[in-house]
Amino acid sequence: MKIMWCGTASLLLESGGTRLLIDPYLRKYDRKGAPFPMEEARSADAIFITHPHLDHFADTDAFAEGKIPVYVSARGIGIARGNGMDVSVMREITAGDRVCVGAFEIAAFSGRHCVFDMPTVSRVLFSPHTWLHIGKALRLLGEAKRFSIALDDVLVFSVTDGEKRVVLLGSAGMAEGQDYPQNAELLVFPYQGMSAMHRKIAPFLDAFRPKKVMIDHFDDAFPPISSRVPTKKFAAAVKKRLPEAQALVPEMNMWYEV
Repeated sequence: MKIMWCGTASLLLESGGTRLLIDPYLRKYDRKGAPFPMEEARSADAIFITHPHLDHFADTDAFAEGKIPVYVSARGIGIARGNGMDVSVMREITAGDRVCVGAFEIAAFSGRHCVFDMPTVSRVLFSPHTWLHIGKALRLLGEAKRFSIALDDVLVFSVTDGEKRVVLLGSAGMAEGQDYPQNAELLVFPYQGMSAMHRKIAPFLDAFRPKKVMIDHFDDAFPPISSRVPTKKFAAAVKKRLPEAQALVPEMNMWYEV
């Protein structure tokens, strides 16, 4: 199995000639970085959405093109309909469901969205960069409001090809009482949403006990109200909590073996 990070929370997985696209987002607010690998992404056999926020869901039509099935929550289908998106290809998925797509089996678990802490909010509110581009910031917030969700409208996906398993989190939160799959070859952890993310990862390592941890969502997805998250303390935090696990900060648009 291979995995590619395409910026923000967008991921491609490939095994046995099957491709899955997770949370596609074109980073239309950020023109920096590598261009999205559209040709590879549009060859996906299915699209899975962890939660229907703007930066995980709004650009789905550009990839599904009316023919690739999109698995998303019931709330997401309602949001899509309200925003004029193509719902004909959308399939409802909820915690407890299992879906087979080619070489993959995808299991959905209950997740939870992280709650932005005060240092994160204050950094945005009092940043000169935000106020220098206040018009753009307000437009972005207005668009994001059209994709608002409840904190529990988040799924965690476990993806296996029969040999290896990847567990994908769309946001740095866990549902109470949910038993998550442990010992996966790879856990993908969104490194965004709270201050000092290296201090927030320990409970996730305890819950999932992965062999390797890869971060995503650490790029500057929403300028001017976002910034790239420092990652230099990530590997040390993994080593301290789970010494046997590997830590990976991926390069954009590069394939990695799981």
